[in-house]
Amino acid sequence: MKNTFSNTNIVASQTLRKARKRFAQLPEIKENDMIEQFKIVVEKHPDGYVAYPLDLKGIVVGEGDTYEEALADVKSAIRFHIDTFGRDVLEIESPVLEAFVAEAGVAI
Repeated sequence: MKNTFSNTNIVASQTLRKARKRFAQLPEIKENDMIEQFKIVVEKHPDGYVAYPLDLKGIVVGEGDTYEEALADVKSAIRFHIDTFGRDVLEIESPVLEAFVAEAGVAI
């Protein structure tokens, strides 16, 4: 999948992807682990899918050639983000209750 971000973002994305792969090798969720629900936006682009969560402090992005790969990648990225920066990234002032996608014509 082609990456459409700037060179700086490409390097950061590659570094995070490597770190997340190492993090993904950690043990699976245990019975007494807490499960947090996130609203995740998945965008389809000509060269693949991009996914990102709402209601999370910081920038977290997943990508993949399929919807499922992008969703799995962003879930791994969320776990990595929380493990790296702590549970404070979950504390937001105004949570998103619902998310909508709209298409509107704009005179330019």
